Amino acid sequence: MITLYHAPQSRSSRIIWLLEELGAPYEIRITSIPRRDGSGGPDPANPHPDKKVPVIVHDGAIVSESIAIAAYLCDAFPQAGLAPKIGAPLRGPYLEWLAYYAGVMEPVMIAGFAGFSDNPAVVSTWRTPRESHARISASLDKHPFILGDAFTAVDVIIGSVGQWMRPALPPGDVVDDYLKRLAERPAAQRAAAKDNG
Repeated sequence: MITLYHAPQSRSSRIIWLLEELGAPYEIRITSIPRRDGSGGPDPANPHPDKKVPVIVHDGAIVSESIAIAAYLCDAFPQAGLAPKIGAPLRGPYLEWLAYYAGVMEPVMIAGFAGFSDNPAVVSTWRTPRESHARISASLDKHPFILGDAFTAVDVIIGSVGQWMRPALPPGDVVDDYLKRLAERPAAQRAAAKDNG
């Protein structure tokens, strides 16, 4: 059994979606987190080292951070086919996209929210939304999903951003159609229904 510590309408929402796609047995424990509006606060029962979400507990292992959780769970439940197997040709691109999201896309989005996306250090280190938009568009112009014809955990991570805040992804019909395909997935709909506990 997997326990997901979850705060509604947060980054842990995508992990509910991932768990539904995996068909893995899990339970949700609602936890409070500090919110940008000043509400909420750290929950002492939350095992995340920073009292944030998401974090899972599985067979005694505590795993935090969306990308680490996605990689861990997809390898723990390979029968779901949400990650290319080790040694498969798409394994490298799969890991690259997960790392790119955490290492580039999210920092660029946060810099934009904070109003310093044009800071030279931000631009030289992570680039701008224009570059990440071009990379996503180039992939979806050719295929229905980020890695190609098969839906993977990468689509959960990147798609969840577009569902949460559409302008964070490239404008246009290609991405709109992509997000519609993702929203129509039964697992995504089940996850949305469970988001508030």
